[in-house]
Amino acid sequence: MASLNTQSRKHARRQQIRPLAGSLLALAIGFGVATAHADDALPKLPSKTPLKVGFAQTESNNPWRLAETKSFKDIAAKCGWQLVMTDANSSNSKQVSDIQNMIAQHVDLLVFPPREEKPLAPVVLQAKKAGIPVILVDRDVDQSVAKAGRDYITFIGSDFIDQGHRAADWLVKATGGKAKIIELEGTTGASAANDRKKGFDEIIAKNPGMTIIASQSGDFARDKGRQVMETLLQAHPDVTAVYAHNDEMALGAIAAIKAAGKQPGKDIQIVTIDGTKGGMDAIAAGELGASVQSSPFFGPLACDVAQRYAKGEKIPTWVKVSDRFYDKSNVQQNMQYGY
Repeated sequence: MASLNTQSRKHARRQQIRPLAGSLLALAIGFGVATAHADDALPKLPSKTPLKVGFAQTESNNPWRLAETKSFKDIAAKCGWQLVMTDANSSNSKQVSDIQNMIAQHVDLLVFPPREEKPLAPVVLQAKKAGIPVILVDRDVDQSVAKAGRDYITFIGSDFIDQGHRAADWLVKATGGKAKIIELEGTTGASAANDRKKGFDEIIAKNPGMTIIASQSGDFARDKGRQVMETLLQAHPDVTAVYAHNDEMALGAIAAIKAAGKQPGKDIQIVTIDGTKGGMDAIAAGELGASVQSSPFFGPLACDVAQRYAKGEKIPTWVKVSDRFYDKSNVQQNMQYGY
């Protein structure tokens, strides 16, 4: 289980706030919300039981999301929450609509992982305007539109850039600093994909023997990852390493590599992020080299943050989750953390 880091550390992206593009401004106006709320106080969280809490999931098509949803279901009664749950089925517009419906139902608190940074930022402001506090988990929103500590309580999540750094560091060592890499990216526009790419690419750029020969989105999905890997293998038969932004795409890549008559873990080294049971099994089998854990267990963390916020405690703008690291040296001892 991941633990809270109570030190207040600003998210790296928040140091590079970009001007608001005209199209995004039009989107925000389309939602009927203002884009500047610097002087407004965050909405209060009522001290009552049960709290009506809206949880708007992005999709339920992989073990990570299922584990995240279960984490909230498991904590609800203990936390005194009455959950209103939705599933956006991998659609930005549906997730926005789901959240707007929760706002219309006057939930007491909104908790959700924004599927993408830009499309979900305006609805955070809409919730604030309606007097509903928001906690973002796993993924963040565009900070030039909605800012943590001003427009929503906090972002609870991993350091995605650091995850990319750790994956790249392992791959540099595993390949002796020489590799031709295919990068399987997550959902285009998602903060996790943006930052996992940024972190990985930063380390690779410092190692002249390491080259990213192709990079394409597999949308965090196993079958999409398999399809993309099949295509890229045909175009780049000289590939010697794969970096996947999550375990599901890595497992898809393993299937594609096998189908091409090559041995994952020998002919092609693979590193990924998540720490699912499937990924850990693949490490134990010698097909996957390593996986940086990205904990999905946000239910207890969100409960703790909400309770402290209701008491008037100051919440850091980023509640950082600590992540484990799995490779052949420790995977067997850590199987209980797989999901």
